Amino acid sequence: MILEDKTVVVTGVGPGLGSEVARIALRDGAKVVIGARREKKLAAVAAELDSTGERVAYRATDITDAEQCEALMQLAEDRFGGVDALVQVAAFDALFGTLQSTSTEDWMKSMQTNVVGNMLIAAAAARHLKARGGGSIVLIGSQSMWLPPQMAQIAYAAAKGALLAAMKHMVTELGPDKIRVNMVIPTYMWGPPVQMFVDWQAKERGVDQQVIIDEITATMPLGEIPADEDVAEAVAFFCSDRSRMVTGETLLVNAGEMLPC
Repeated sequence: MILEDKTVVVTGVGPGLGSEVARIALRDGAKVVIGARREKKLAAVAAELDSTGERVAYRATDITDAEQCEALMQLAEDRFGGVDALVQVAAFDALFGTLQSTSTEDWMKSMQTNVVGNMLIAAAAARHLKARGGGSIVLIGSQSMWLPPQMAQIAYAAAKGALLAAMKHMVTELGPDKIRVNMVIPTYMWGPPVQMFVDWQAKERGVDQQVIIDEITATMPLGEIPADEDVAEAVAFFCSDRSRMVTGETLLVNAGEMLPC
């Protein structure tokens, strides 16, 4: 088990990728601390992951609040002795709009969560990772920062592009403390959010769900929408010692939809 004896902190745990990352980390031997803004849903996920509570702890956390970020890391320290990896999934992605239609408020919300929040939770984690002798920070990117998606998300795309730039700075700053920083970049992920999107589009257009799925996969050489767990497997690799000498990298999990230059 590649994460045995490690403690992994996962933010943004709810239906979708965050929960799947926590599940894969547990499967691979880790103890897991999970955070999200809504405590009731967080408690339900924690109970589902480990009903005994022996290997899972949770705390309601808003990543735009520095004190709450530190409290989440301290929970990992208190319960499991330290932090070995942070997986930062929390994001404000339900924001669609063009240059002309995106309000100042929406721009600020996107940057506050998708950039500033990422930096606050990373800074809190870095202090604990350093005390542990090093570790891993895994960020979640978006292909939209390079290729406009089917629906305009200019504020979200811009924020993810800024996050990638910030990652490169963190690589240099945190490297001497043996802290690695990498980014996993998914396409559509087959899980509850995308399933709801497909269902909505099918009903809106009066077509079978498979029509929508076929449109999504038309540009994917592997012909299949990656599942949340496929992305979580890539995240687990970056959390593990198998990526001990890998930092500053971006890993596309997209069934070949977009190829890097």
